[in-house]
Amino acid sequence: MDAIITFTEIVLINLLLSGDNAVVIAMASQHLPPHQRKKAVWWGALAAVGLRCLLTLAAISLLQTPYVQAVGAVLLLYIAVKLLVDAGGGGEIHTVKKAKSLSHAVRTIVAADFIMSLDNVLAIAAVAEGEPILILLGIGLSIPMIIWGSHLLTVLLSKFPALVYIGAGLLGFASGEMLVHDPGAQSLLFHGHDTLVQAIPLFCVPLVIIAGILWRRRA
Repeated sequence: MDAIITFTEIVLINLLLSGDNAVVIAMASQHLPPHQRKKAVWWGALAAVGLRCLLTLAAISLLQTPYVQAVGAVLLLYIAVKLLVDAGGGGEIHTVKKAKSLSHAVRTIVAADFIMSLDNVLAIAAVAEGEPILILLGIGLSIPMIIWGSHLLTVLLSKFPALVYIGAGLLGFASGEMLVHDPGAQSLLFHGHDTLVQAIPLFCVPLVIIAGILWRRRA
């Protein structure tokens, strides 16, 4: 049952955080002939997902180093808050060079995905808790999400606006768990404080949502 819940969380995170990747693919392949455009989309998405799998598996190993998870937890909190801000129309504008050949398009897609994958990699590494099979399955599902992500994401968020709050809360919870499970922070701050270990991830859920709403209002 825990594996099913974790797998569902990974899929939801991929869905919410793959919108930018879908936009990059569309922009990079925009000027190609129709028959090459489809190839660029598929090859670019497959290469990007493969790259993300490797980065996530590397991140899991790296997160075992003391205090690295604590830093990742802070970054993930920021990503969670920014997810809410972006959903309110404050998202980033990505400038992507439009490719003139199939190989150029694939290189552009992979390079852009590498730069933009920090949020996905950190979030999935935090939620998966070192289960490589769940990670690979969850990210594998992101192939169709990336390819049709923009349209699917728009439709889902217009019909179910609460999805973005659920996703942000989930990322907040994951960041709290990353913090309390960090080997360095655990020995320094949380050793013998079981109540605090359980409370911090729960506290991060409303913290993210409130911070996101306040940031959106200011923006």
